[in-house]
Amino acid sequence: MTLFSYLLTFLGVLFWFFRAIATLLYQLDFDFFAYPINTNVEIAVLFATLPCIILVIKRNIVGAACYLGIYAAYFGTALYEAIMQAGVEGLNIVNSANMLTIIIGVIIPLLTFLDILFNKNRTLGKGHKKEDWFYANEAYDRKFDERADRNQYKF
Repeated sequence: MTLFSYLLTFLGVLFWFFRAIATLLYQLDFDFFAYPINTNVEIAVLFATLPCIILVIKRNIVGAACYLGIYAAYFGTALYEAIMQAGVEGLNIVNSANMLTIIIGVIIPLLTFLDILFNKNRTLGKGHKKEDWFYANEAYDRKFDERADRNQYKF
C-alpha cells in the first residue's frame, strides 16, 4: 500500500467514528453541528461499514465497492436534498456544515474505490505474499545467470 492508501483508509475510519459520535449525540439530544439524516438507517450504515472497512484494509475490491455503494446510496440522496433545500432556504451554518459532511461521505469511499481499483500493486503473484519478493526478481535472476555462465574463469 502507498501512503495515499494508508491516509485514505485512516480518513475513512475517522469519518466512521465522526458519524458514530454524531449519531450518539443526536440520540442523547446534544447540540452538534452534524446530525444524522435518518437515525435508524444511519445506525444500519454504521454497522454495515465495519466489514467493508476491514475488506478495504485487506485491499479487497468487493469491500471497496460495497463501501462505495452503501455510502453513495445513503449520502447521495441526502446531498441532492441538501442542495435543493439550500436553493430554497439559502445557506446557513447548519446546512453548510451538514452539506460538507455529506460531501465528505461521498468523496472518501469514491477515492478509496478508485485507489483500490487502479492500484497495480494489490498482489504481485498468484502465491502468498511471502513469495512475492522471490518472483518479482525473476528478470534480474535470469540476467545474473546469463552473465555468470559467460564469466567462468579457469585457474
